[in-house]
Amino acid sequence: MIEAIQSQLVSLSNPEDAVFLQRFFKTGPGQYGEGDIFRGIRVPVLRSLSKNHQNISLKFVEQLLCSAHHEDRLLALLILVRKYTHTDETEQAGIYTLYLDNTRFINNWDLVDTSAEHIVGAYLNDKSREPIYRLARSICLWERRIAILATFHYIKRGNFDDTLRVAEILLPDKEDLIHKAVGWMLREIGKREMQKEEVFLQAYHRQMPRTMLRYAIEKFPQEKRLGYLKKKQ
Repeated sequence: MIEAIQSQLVSLSNPEDAVFLQRFFKTGPGQYGEGDIFRGIRVPVLRSLSKNHQNISLKFVEQLLCSAHHEDRLLALLILVRKYTHTDETEQAGIYTLYLDNTRFINNWDLVDTSAEHIVGAYLNDKSREPIYRLARSICLWERRIAILATFHYIKRGNFDDTLRVAEILLPDKEDLIHKAVGWMLREIGKREMQKEEVFLQAYHRQMPRTMLRYAIEKFPQEKRLGYLKKKQ
């Protein structure tokens, strides 16, 4: 089964797109995606494939997730998200466990952003959120991004507390990809309840990394946005 899927992926590969994607996802020495390998397959194609293969076993999905090729891992995550949405609580627990057992393969921002809210956030919706806080304190960049992106599930349901708590934990983070993710989630809170975001910004805007602040206030009126940026100086 896994060999047939990967043969299909090989047939869909585009070397020119692979070169572009390896630059776009920063795979050079010392960059965040160092060493990642791309086949050159666009996301809409992978989403279509995920529908065709959503009934394969978790064993095969895990094998796909462990692939050296980026698109194989993305396809595996798209399949997991589809499975999670269309299955019972027992298999959902298995998907959640598989996901957290394999975070070393969920190692680029698109992989995290495609999956974290739909699996980690969804599974913990009616449970203790402590696993999210453990991820937020991880030494692994991608686990920290999983933590903040998982809370998008709650933002969409009008619950902002976990996002704000994780954002506070991540304020001193040194990674630009974390600054962007936290700022993005704060902006999403502001789109729903501006006052809630501003309470956080009033408390922390001076210690926020500039990129985080810029992302957080991106949709503010110009005068208000400039006011926050001037205070940051």
